[in-house]
Amino acid sequence: MAPSNASLSTTAANQSPDDPANFAAAGTVPWPRRLSWECARSPVSGYSAAIMISPLLTQAGRALRSAMAYVRGQARRQFITRNRRVAFGLAIATVVIGIAAVHVSVSWFSPGLVILPVLAGGLLLWPRALRILFSLVTLMLVYDALMGRAGPGIIATIVVTALFADVLARTRQKLGMRGLRGDQMLIELRDRIQAQGTLPVLPANWGSTSVLRPAGGASFGGDFVVSSCDGKTLEVALVDVSGKGLDAGTRALLLSGAFGGLLGSVPQGEFLTACNAYLRRGAAAEGFVTAVHLALDLATGEFVVSSAGHPPPAHFDAGSGRWRLTEARGIVLGVVSDLRCVPAHGALRPGDALMLYTDGLVEVPGQDIDLGTDRLLGEADRLMASGFKSGAWELVRVVGGSTGGSDDCALVLIWRS
Repeated sequence: MAPSNASLSTTAANQSPDDPANFAAAGTVPWPRRLSWECARSPVSGYSAAIMISPLLTQAGRALRSAMAYVRGQARRQFITRNRRVAFGLAIATVVIGIAAVHVSVSWFSPGLVILPVLAGGLLLWPRALRILFSLVTLMLVYDALMGRAGPGIIATIVVTALFADVLARTRQKLGMRGLRGDQMLIELRDRIQAQGTLPVLPANWGSTSVLRPAGGASFGGDFVVSSCDGKTLEVALVDVSGKGLDAGTRALLLSGAFGGLLGSVPQGEFLTACNAYLRRGAAAEGFVTAVHLALDLATGEFVVSSAGHPPPAHFDAGSGRWRLTEARGIVLGVVSDLRCVPAHGALRPGDALMLYTDGLVEVPGQDIDLGTDRLLGEADRLMASGFKSGAWELVRVVGGSTGGSDDCALVLIWRS
């Protein structure tokens, strides 16, 4: 049945003139309307704005990350060393003190507090960085002086402190160390020499002790002891390096390692000869060395003592109750290539003792060394009555004090009970 005209007119009235169905019925669509229609039907139109904005945000984020990475890289390169980090921190502290002294309170932030960064710089900075810090300190002092906060007294004190800090920094630069590491090395040097002076544990019925007293109350000096014991034979070497105190301490450390390696590694009769050959390879200007070497058979008590320019050891005879000097003689080490020593032989019976000592206990400027030796043996007779171990410390204290304490003193005492 064909639709009526009224139905067609009602349908046409309900459709919009822009309805695509009208154009499809007519068979033609104008191109502007076709374009807008296709765009309306396309799914891209719903998120085209997001696509355009997202690349912009991504590029901005990448640029920000690159900038931050660049800043971090530059900061790492600038503060890659501890020296630069410390210098930056001290510079900040200097600026804070200088500005706070003017704008906060002089009672809390005095310009004199700049001394603290200056001293810290002398300990922790290399000279170049320290002088840059000095420039900043000068700038802050000028600022405080112009503002009436820093007087001549404070400025002069800071200048003197800066000169001291500069000397300290240049000295530590020669060592290649900053801070307190150089002092720590000296402490390790002292501990090593003292540890080497400790004699090994001996079998029953044998006793030993050693006393080292550097000159002037220093922590270490030029006297040292090296020892070796395999359970059957005890070898001890008491060495005196020319010089005293800190000047001889560094060479004593070098020689103690070398002589300690030779002791027990070469035959007993060749120890001093090997030490002399070692010294001859070095510079002659380093000075001479005296030494005494003891080889003691712990089973029989027989001993051999060899001396190279050293005071002769003393043997205590329990039968007579007296000390007597051995006949060991020789030339100092490092002077001649052909070292000739005259060893002394003996035996330690129960109650006997053997005392090795350095010239610091017997040598007094302006007096004959024999007088000092007689004084040492006389005090030993008196003090050893209280026991060898306790008497050794007292002997060094009394005799070393009588010589003025101007030279290093060392004593090794071995006894058979």
